Amino acid sequence: MSRIIGVTAAQVAPVANDPAATRAKFAGEVRTMAAAFPAVDLLVFPELYLTGLGSFESLAPADYFDQVAEPIPGPITDEVCRIAAEVGKWIVPGTIIERDGDKLYNTAVAVSPAGEVVARYRKLFPWMPHESCAPGQEHVTFDIPGVGRFGLAICYDGWVPEIARTLGWMGAEVILQPTYTRTSDRPQELVLARANAIANQVYVVNPNVGRLFGTGRSIIVDPEGRVLAEGRDGEEYLTVYLDLDLVTTVREHGTAGLNPLWKQLRDAPPPFPPAVYGYSAGEVMRDLGPMRWPEGTGAPSA
Repeated sequence: MSRIIGVTAAQVAPVANDPAATRAKFAGEVRTMAAAFPAVDLLVFPELYLTGLGSFESLAPADYFDQVAEPIPGPITDEVCRIAAEVGKWIVPGTIIERDGDKLYNTAVAVSPAGEVVARYRKLFPWMPHESCAPGQEHVTFDIPGVGRFGLAICYDGWVPEIARTLGWMGAEVILQPTYTRTSDRPQELVLARANAIANQVYVVNPNVGRLFGTGRSIIVDPEGRVLAEGRDGEEYLTVYLDLDLVTTVREHGTAGLNPLWKQLRDAPPPFPPAVYGYSAGEVMRDLGPMRWPEGTGAPSA
């Protein structure tokens, strides 16, 4: 049975500094996508979208994150759950500012078609010194039954190779990476999205905000680094089908039929993290066959 899932990366813009209006816009966008693309199963929105964070022409006050922060569960996640159940779709609604005691986190959630929060991920690598949120403490994956495993990352996490590598080690076949970039480093982020896909043999779905200064260019990349879709600078929906059996094929036989990197990480791991966990213990290794050494050679000795 094939493991195909329809995914839409929503390149959208908030109503600047107006969370309530942005949430209403989000609800309309979800209903539009559900009606227009009934075969799409998963909708992914940009980082900080539901906070209503504007761009340079409408700068938010210094305490804006504190103003819009909510606990999880809370009003925002309750509303997302209700809408997900209404349309029967998986939704990753970008990120919100989560309040937990005296700390604020930049947090992504994954919501099921039953209207349940099945995963919560706090950004491990906030964009310092510009981002004031506390860093999270754990990598997060979740499973879509009958399809596969999905990992969560957020924007600047993409600049840290160990984050994508750990998600792959945990068995993620797709990394969902909501992003809010309105600066001139977006071209570098596109390179990193492709590099993380290639280096970990995963799909990367990386929606960015649209119609804001210096933004757009959302990207979806396959496990060999091919660009499946790339946005321009406005608001648009990037819709693709991901075949997760391709991840299995690439990991088993190697990128371009040449580079079975996970097998080598299992059988001859280099001496750096996450080797402390034991590469061979990673979920990604569970169904991989043996390394096929050329005739007359053997596995390297420890």
